[in-house]
Amino acid sequence: MAVVDRRRLVVEAAEKSFALFGYKATTMDQVAKIANVAKGTIYTFFTNKEELFDEILRSVILDMRRIAEEELRDDRTFFDNLYHTVDKLLEYRAQHNLLIKLFQEVRDFGTPKAREGLETIEHAILDYLEKQVTRAMQRNEVSGLDPKVVSFVLMKLYIALTSDWNKIHEPLSKEQIKEFVQRFVAGGLSPEKSL
Repeated sequence: MAVVDRRRLVVEAAEKSFALFGYKATTMDQVAKIANVAKGTIYTFFTNKEELFDEILRSVILDMRRIAEEELRDDRTFFDNLYHTVDKLLEYRAQHNLLIKLFQEVRDFGTPKAREGLETIEHAILDYLEKQVTRAMQRNEVSGLDPKVVSFVLMKLYIALTSDWNKIHEPLSKEQIKEFVQRFVAGGLSPEKSL
């Protein structure tokens, strides 16, 4: 007979609850019901809802890091790696119900813990991008601008083109987004174009 991993059941149930109801409306009673465990079982693994939420965010960040690392190839240029990685991460975000719900909750209610969760994910993405920009600078693929600033601009440009734009216009295709990034960023960051 298989041993039931109650901690895993709790985490999966919590992720479902946060994805369905958001951070604010999720309760430990809901998590216990979804996991089909006693509420006290949750507290053997997690002190409170915040700790459980943080565990789920760590898992999301690890998934995103794994996706990014799978897309990174030495035989591609920085920009080709960037496009492939961002495409995969955007697909992940679009399919990940928890992230969708957090974005909605922050937009509609401004829930501080949901905002903090999204900021944690954003910082992880920025750290990853900064490492890739630094690597590209060392390979002389991009000009020597501050990697933190370049990473921030790249991420915000992708968010603007994939999310903010869609609020008032027809969504852009991946090809259109790639073209805009190439024109706005790649041309400006290429060493040959530097002033």
